[in-house]
Amino acid sequence: MLMYKNGLTPYVIPKNLVNSLVIPLIFMKILGSLLIFYHTLMQRFHNTFNCMQKIRFLRKNMFSRIKEDISCVFDRDPSARHTLEIITTYPGVHAIIFHRFSHAISNKGFKWLARILSNVGRLLTGIEIHPGAKIGRRFFIDHGMGIVIGETAEIGDDCSLYHGVTLGGTSWNPGKRHPTLGNNVVVGAGAKILGPIMVNDGARIGSNAVVVKEVPPGATIIGVPGRQVVKRKTDSGEIAEKREEVAKMMGFDAYGATQDMPDPVADTVNRMLDHIHKMDDRMDKMCTQLHHLGSDVDFGPIPSLNDLEMIDCGKNKKS
Repeated sequence: MLMYKNGLTPYVIPKNLVNSLVIPLIFMKILGSLLIFYHTLMQRFHNTFNCMQKIRFLRKNMFSRIKEDISCVFDRDPSARHTLEIITTYPGVHAIIFHRFSHAISNKGFKWLARILSNVGRLLTGIEIHPGAKIGRRFFIDHGMGIVIGETAEIGDDCSLYHGVTLGGTSWNPGKRHPTLGNNVVVGAGAKILGPIMVNDGARIGSNAVVVKEVPPGATIIGVPGRQVVKRKTDSGEIAEKREEVAKMMGFDAYGATQDMPDPVADTVNRMLDHIHKMDDRMDKMCTQLHHLGSDVDFGPIPSLNDLEMIDCGKNKKS
């Protein structure tokens, strides 16, 4: 007989009662395990089915975008002859296809695999596009060598980039670090757009420009740092003719021929030519008045600027 220290006797469960309870407990445990297994199996089946549906939709959406990326080349590159040539010889198209796949993989959580695929595309094309970058429809890359597009960059529809373009960041802080391009934006060769700025719809970024501020819709940006080109008023025919005559005297073509693409530097030189022409007219009038007053100032002809040794780069010296 069992005794506790306090003198109480323990309660002993009868053996037959133990045997009668063990079997139901074992059965309930097995049944619970089966229910948990069934629930887990159905949950995984449901997740797999949803994933397959998403993959099917994603595959259809992704391939339709790739088809648009290929077809838009005909509208923006006159040298494109047929689809097979574009698919096999255009590195810009190859880079976009690699990005479409790596971006889809990255969105599914496979970040490392997406970076590996992105680096393969970079190795083959010379174009580096981070898998996290968001690129719209009908995106066109011409030539493409040296293009860099950062992780948080966003590009709208119908945009075009040329070789050497950088969509980069100016901070090491996490979050939005790279620029956003609207729709119908064209970025010229070698241009750098830096920081989380907005390049609005229809903007044009000139070659080798460095843009660090927001660009208004439809604006044209050139220079370092980027400056917006403001279309000046058209000069009258007489002023343009005089400007061309003075420019020919100075040995180079008239800058007034830049009406289609106004340039701040060209505009400044045009104003200088106008100023020189006015000074020349006034000097002629002053010399004439002095001559009438009997001045003995030498009024010999002014040597033409064409007689000076003004040799352009790459041209032989005149004999």
